[in-house]
Amino acid sequence: MFTKTMMAAVAALMVSQAAMAQDKLIDSVSVDYGSGPKQRMVRLSAASDWDKRWFQSNGTHVSGYWEGSVGYWRQNQYRNVPGWEKGLWDVGFTPVLRFQNDNKKGIYYEAGIGVHLLSSLYKNDSRELSTAFQFGDHIGIGYVMQNNWEVALKLQHFSNASIKRPNGGANFLELKAAYHF
Repeated sequence: MFTKTMMAAVAALMVSQAAMAQDKLIDSVSVDYGSGPKQRMVRLSAASDWDKRWFQSNGTHVSGYWEGSVGYWRQNQYRNVPGWEKGLWDVGFTPVLRFQNDNKKGIYYEAGIGVHLLSSLYKNDSRELSTAFQFGDHIGIGYVMQNNWEVALKLQHFSNASIKRPNGGANFLELKAAYHF
């Protein structure tokens, strides 16, 4: 099931690349694959760049983008029972700050904190999130190639900021592939 979901996500990314190329409301699309203790995740995202440059110096600046995303999580030890799997959906919105070259090519560093809504409560591998509303923060390093393709590695953490307990958090190491229009 998870492999089929990932294949569908990649196909959707390719179709959306062609469909959205004319619409500058969306500047890039991406697919992320994440892994954590006894869990996997795939996410599709669309981003809109900010037309701002802060702290511009020596050919670099700080800017950012808005990111809307839909993801699917596969819990592989649901309710702390080995072999019991359960999936959930995640819809998110994240503002992201990025330190990058002025031409937006080459290496970059980024950080973001956004809001996410899960389709059900997360209870996996002795960790539990007691609310469907979650904050998702990440840090990442990536590279934008001359052909507008991007690859990145991100660390992402989800929690509800102790709005309600338990709040065990969920962590993912993610690989991202994106295309910029």
